[in-house]
Order: sequence, then C-alpha cells, then structure tokens
Amino acid sequence: MFKKLRNRFLISNLVIISVMLIISFASIYLITYKNVSSEIKMELHRIEDSYFKHNDNMGQHPPDFGIQKPPKRNDIDSPHERIISFMVKTDLQWNIIDKASFFNVEDELYENAKKKAISKNNNTGNFNIENEHWTFSITPIMNGYRLVFMDTTSQYEILKTLIYTFLFVALIMFIIIYFISRFFANRSIKPVQEAFERQKQFIADASHELKTPLAVINTNVDVLLSNKRDTIESQSKWLNYIKSESERMAKLTNDLLYLTQMDNSDNKIIFSNFNMSEAVENIILTMEAVIYERNLSLIYELEPELFTYGNDEQIRQVVMILLDNAIKYSNTNGTISIALYKQNSDIILSITNTGEGIAPEHLKKIFDRFYRTDKSRSRRLGGYGLGLAIAKAIVDQHNGKIYAESTLNVKTTFFVKLPLVFNYMNGYLTLI
Repeated sequence: MFKKLRNRFLISNLVIISVMLIISFASIYLITYKNVSSEIKMELHRIEDSYFKHNDNMGQHPPDFGIQKPPKRNDIDSPHERIISFMVKTDLQWNIIDKASFFNVEDELYENAKKKAISKNNNTGNFNIENEHWTFSITPIMNGYRLVFMDTTSQYEILKTLIYTFLFVALIMFIIIYFISRFFANRSIKPVQEAFERQKQFIADASHELKTPLAVINTNVDVLLSNKRDTIESQSKWLNYIKSESERMAKLTNDLLYLTQMDNSDNKIIFSNFNMSEAVENIILTMEAVIYERNLSLIYELEPELFTYGNDEQIRQVVMILLDNAIKYSNTNGTISIALYKQNSDIILSITNTGEGIAPEHLKKIFDRFYRTDKSRSRRLGGYGLGLAIAKAIVDQHNGKIYAESTLNVKTTFFVKLPLVFNYMNGYLTLI
C-alpha cells in the first residue's frame, strides 16, 4: 500500500515538474522565436527598401548598405557570417526580367527561389532549398512583381540548437528530479507509515486489553447460568468478578476516549493561570494515606507560589498519574521523593521512586500507548500502559516537556517542565 502511495506521489511530482519545465522551455522558445522572426522581418524590409531605392539600377549591383560582399559564395561561412540576399523582378506571368544581389548568386538559385516563393501563395513566407532556409517577400509593382529573398539559415539553426539544448537539459533535469523526488517521497511516506503502524498496534493492543476482561466476564456469566437455582448471595463472588472486570473495561475505554479527545485539535480546553504549588500539594495529601499504607517513605519539598498557565484539572491528573506509578513500582520499604522548584523561566516537577528502575532501551518508549516494560507485572498491578501516554499528551498540550531518568535497581525519576507565568501579588507584577 505504501509503495503504491509513494509511486503515486512520485509520479504526481514528476508530472507537475515536467509540465512546469515544458511551459518554461516553451515560453523561452516562443519569446526567442518571436524575437528572431521580428529581426528577420526587419532585416528583410531593410533589404527590400534598399533595393527599392535603387530600382533604377536593376541589372547592376546596388551600392553597399552595410553588408560587405565576399568575392565568392563559398566564402560566406567565414568567422563574421554575412546575410545573403537577392532580388528578382518578374512580369505578370512570373517570368524573370531582372535580378540583383550583393553576392555572386547562380542563375539556378534565382529560378528555384522564385518557384518556391510562388508555390507558397502568400506575400511572405519561408522555404528550404538544399538544406538552406530562405525567407521571402513579394511586392506587386507596375507590370509585374518584385521578390526579395534573404538567407535565414543561421537564424533558424539557432532555434534548432535551442530545441536540442532544451531536450538535453530536460532529460538531465528529469533524471535528477526523479531521484530527488524519490528521496523526498520516501521521507514523506515514512512518517505516514510509522503513524499507520502505530495505529495498527494501538488497535491490536486495545483489542487485546478488552479481550481479557470480556473473557473473564463471559466465564463468570457461564458459571452463574449453570447454577440458576442458587441465590444471588451465594453467587456474589462471581458477580464481584464481573463488576471488577466491568470497571476495568470502563476505565480503559474512558482512557481511550480521553486520548482521542487530546488528539483532536478542535477540542477546546479552558486555560488560566493557577498555583502549581497548591495543585501538587493537594495531590500529595490525597495520596499520602496510600503511600504510608504501603510502608513507603515520602519526602517532598515544594517551592511555594509557583504559577503556570494551563488547565488545573489536567495538570493535577499528570501529577496523580506519575505519583501513582511511583507508588506501584517502588520496592518494599522504598522511598518516594517529590520536588517542585523554579529553574530559570520554567517550573520543574520531579517525582522519584526507589525500585528496579527502567532499562535505557525502554526510556524513550515508556510514553507510547500500551507500552509496558514488564507486561505481566503491569497487568497484575492493574495497568494498561496508557497513564504515561495521557500524561505526555497533557504536558505537550501545555507546551511543556516530560521525560524520565533511571538507574537500574536504584531509582527512577520523572520530570515535568512547564513555563512560569507572571503573578499579580501585593499590587506589583512579578515573575514568580
């Protein structure tokens, strides 16, 4: 699928660039052709006017008007190429009655040029004789016609060379653009492919997590149905299992919905300045009983009156998630340390717990959805691997940063960095 997508992107890119090249080259060629045609037309009129001025001298070479005459026709390919021109005068039956030229021109060329010009049935035009390109004009005169011819081979050779140059450049550019487009197509598709793989993994993990409680519920329902005559009280154990698994499913679906809302950029969340110090302290007080119940030591140091801009409830949820993780993964008789302090223009929250720690290869992945370093232990503790993903989504939405540092079999510390805001105190605007 992604290969086809890449090829479509590549083909579309090549088509667009090729069309742009064709339009650019065609424009340059048309402008050049127009300029060359205009110059040819002006030169032809100049030659025609010169011959017309010396109409009384027909049969003789007219005076030189800027174009030097070589001694022989074969000498015209000299470094300073000259424009060859001549004129013929005919009667009404197109019989040549007079001719003139600045160059030595064979009689046969006069006759052939006249026939070619007459065959065009136009007052002006172009024709080829022996691989030479000529431009002509026909002017009716008294009792006949005057035909002026000019050799324009060199001018049209320039146009032909321009076409070959364009084709060569286009071929080279097409090859270069192909490889460049292929490189960027692969780079463009890679994030999409990674996102698609993450989405597939996310769906697979969510389905797997939902499958377990559903299996437990289904099993317990079968047990209840097989003992239809028993009272509810006697079957309370199975009902409690069903209730417990239903609650787990409800929590999982709520977390999934919450993450979906966080991913939705249109989801409007109310932000305001709030006291981060008070928010963290309230969470600690809420969890203090649980900490001591598990025989864990609690050490915390909170710098007072630290304000940040965001959603109070969401930040409290982040603190709750990190503190809950610290409690779950602390070793027996371990210690939990919490610190909140100001660092430059940021607020730093750190939550540390002693325990097994996290291996370096897992540190960058622990914020991925459904990612768990020890799946069996996480399920036993009731986790789905969504808590840290939710915490990261919230912190990212607050333009903050969350990361972890760990030493195996010693401790793990989670850091949350949020921007400080100004606080109005005692009539003065100060940076807390």
